[in-house]
Amino acid sequence: MLKRKAEKSLMEWKKDHHKEALLVMGARQVGKTFLIESFIEDNYRHVVKFDLVDQADVKRAFDAATSSDDLFLAISAFAGAGLVPGSTVVFIDEVQECKEALTLIKYLAQRTEYDFILSGSLLGVELKDMRSAPVGYLTIVEMFPLDFEEFCWANGVGNETWQEMLAAFREKRPVQAAVHERLLKLLHLYLLIGGMPRPVDAFLRSTNVAVAQQRQMDILDLYRFDIAKYANVDKKLMIREIYDEMPSQLDSQSKRFNFSTLAPRGTYERYKEDFVWLVDAGVAISVRNVKEPKRPLRLSEDRSFFKLFMNDVGLLSRAFGLETARSMVSNEFNMNYGAIYENAVAEELRSHGFSGFFFRNRKVGEVDFLIQLHDAVLPIEVKSGKSYKRHNALRNLLDTTNYGISEAIVLCEDNLSVDGAIAYCPVYMVAALKR
Repeated sequence: MLKRKAEKSLMEWKKDHHKEALLVMGARQVGKTFLIESFIEDNYRHVVKFDLVDQADVKRAFDAATSSDDLFLAISAFAGAGLVPGSTVVFIDEVQECKEALTLIKYLAQRTEYDFILSGSLLGVELKDMRSAPVGYLTIVEMFPLDFEEFCWANGVGNETWQEMLAAFREKRPVQAAVHERLLKLLHLYLLIGGMPRPVDAFLRSTNVAVAQQRQMDILDLYRFDIAKYANVDKKLMIREIYDEMPSQLDSQSKRFNFSTLAPRGTYERYKEDFVWLVDAGVAISVRNVKEPKRPLRLSEDRSFFKLFMNDVGLLSRAFGLETARSMVSNEFNMNYGAIYENAVAEELRSHGFSGFFFRNRKVGEVDFLIQLHDAVLPIEVKSGKSYKRHNALRNLLDTTNYGISEAIVLCEDNLSVDGAIAYCPVYMVAALKR
């Protein structure tokens, strides 16, 4: 069983949820249902589960409910004798199929002696037009693919190893050589396998990359199916085209999304709803340019100028094709894997609660990432090759005194070293950045 950080959030909800229902959100295949079912097995004597995709009759009954009384009548009818007051949890999976149930559940959570857990995919898309958002009546937990620390847990990395990495980051010193080599090797594996639970589990059981890649391909196909099923009829084709275009856009020198690939005179305004759909569905990560590298960064973001990363680095590696996988397995990391490294960093920052930005202007150049950390702006450059100490834009940024930036990080393949205001850290140390 894969250990997930979100389990702690579920335990905290059960301890003091004060009549709030629990909603677990996240893209499809990030492990929501498995985590919830394991949590329920460990913490409840009785469970009533509904799957609104597989149980069409339950969905029809939920759709017909116009009040909390109607909804509870439907729940009790299909639960039979399973509802035991005080010791039962009602788990409604695939709740995006009946989003109005979220509005009605809040009243049931307050009135009844049952706990309610809901889960679904594409909720960022489906809940936008809800008539009454259940703010204050839901505890929301958002799940992502396994981050690098969770991937290390799955591969047997103990606490001592991880604490050595964190201590080295805090003290700005090299990581012990054996620890560095192990974490770097696991990072390379993570870039290939990614953090989606099914490919990770398949690889751990078989040590067969091809088996994991088939699971990755299944997920890529499933995401395309979701676009066809859930996107508006007039948007489906363009959203699918943008989704399929993401790997080649990231493989370009700038990695910024070029709208002209969609149409000769393509603009952000023309396609913004399509990009937003992919981000809201959880299958893409948007990293936007800021006009000034000053906090709060969001105040100067340029929504029309962005990089669009995939939600899982393993899916990106699979989308790049088998040749990329073969060279990674052969440890040919002298090649340029900038897009794969940047995608992994974008994922890690998001899973740790950071809003990701980048900075580009004519005077300075382009810096890969900016985050707000401890009331300061921290620039981050990602270098996959040997020439990681060449970063003119980062130097220009630090030399521009009115920006007030005092330190920066370059993520690279080598062990930690410091040169003035710049810390050169192994890429896996992005896992040490926490809000």
